[in-house]
Amino acid sequence: MHARSAVVDVYGDHLREHGWWGPVAGVVALAQACGVQAPATRTAVSRLVREGWLVAESREGTRGYAATSLARERLVSAHARIYAPGPRPWSGTWHLVVVDHGGDRRRRDQVSASLGYLGYGRLGPGAWVSPWPNPELATVMHRADVQWSAVTGPLDGEVPGSSPELAARVWDLHALDTAYRRFLAQLPAPDTLADLVPEEAYPRRARLVHEWRKFLFSDPGLPAQVLPAGWVGLEARTRFLQVASTLRPAADRYVERTLTDSRTAA
Repeated sequence: MHARSAVVDVYGDHLREHGWWGPVAGVVALAQACGVQAPATRTAVSRLVREGWLVAESREGTRGYAATSLARERLVSAHARIYAPGPRPWSGTWHLVVVDHGGDRRRRDQVSASLGYLGYGRLGPGAWVSPWPNPELATVMHRADVQWSAVTGPLDGEVPGSSPELAARVWDLHALDTAYRRFLAQLPAPDTLADLVPEEAYPRRARLVHEWRKFLFSDPGLPAQVLPAGWVGLEARTRFLQVASTLRPAADRYVERTLTDSRTAA
């Protein structure tokens, strides 16, 4: 786990319940529990401050960092996608986005990474599509400083084939199937985890959520109508939620204890 991911996961998965704030020593200790060394964590925090995700803030005499409004918005959105019980209802329409990055490779790469995370798949040069509009789209396009337009509706007239064929063309369902099966093969049975002590449960859960969060960049949570029969991603989601829920109480106790200890030491 990279330091930046460890810090982002701490804020998104736990510190939202602590006022979106954590003492420096507590954030470092939680990342260290996942194998990230303290200097790397401090560097990651500094970068997140420069990028507008975190802001230095002391509470009750303890130095720490709070998530900014930008970070909270992104983390809440990611949390909802991570823990969604299944695909959202779908109207049968697509959200088509056309982007003109002016031939600037840096902007093109930035837009590609951002749209992929927001759930859009590449339909063609400069064209992206998603089953649903994403409320963060306008903000992302503004930051990238590109010209863009969007429309919602059926694509039957513009794109040959049915909706399942379109989904298979835009998203690599074969690679996703392989990734989900690999994820499932590594999942422990929930009944083997119930007795883990907090210092064991926290890193296990942190790594589990970290691995699952990677699917946000490759799978928008496609609606059932466009997925192959028996789609393994549905089973993977159900199993993930079971394991994450089993580990949560002990992991929460570890976070609470770590934050309390770090404030006391300060």
